Amino acid sequence: MENSNLTPEELTKYQKHFSESDFWLKLRTLAKKAGVKLTYYALTLYYTLTDPNTPTKYKAVIAGALGYMILPLDLVPDFLPFAGLADDWAALIAAVTYVASAITPAIKARAREKTEEWFGPLADSQLDGLE
Repeated sequence: MENSNLTPEELTKYQKHFSESDFWLKLRTLAKKAGVKLTYYALTLYYTLTDPNTPTKYKAVIAGALGYMILPLDLVPDFLPFAGLADDWAALIAAVTYVASAITPAIKARAREKTEEWFGPLADSQLDGLE
């Protein structure tokens, strides 16, 4: 998956791979390796997906991005240092950019709380502009 293909339409193709249980399993497994920002973005998207006020068109894109993240066979395998998470990161950034208007302060607070539960206290600068 190349960055140029990360359109909302492209991401929705992966929504069939999303499940809540697989999301939590993958994120817990990858959190320390993926780092604060990727974890925070994934949680922000997850909480936006589960918010009943999020428009359906956004939910499809979010489910696609998270489905791509948990897909067992990425284009670039996750076990490869740095490069292995680059495609997952690109999918999350594309989705966050597309659904930004649906990400509320309450969603950001939930995502930050969960991220801090796993990583400890965070500075706003660690959350790369979403805060």
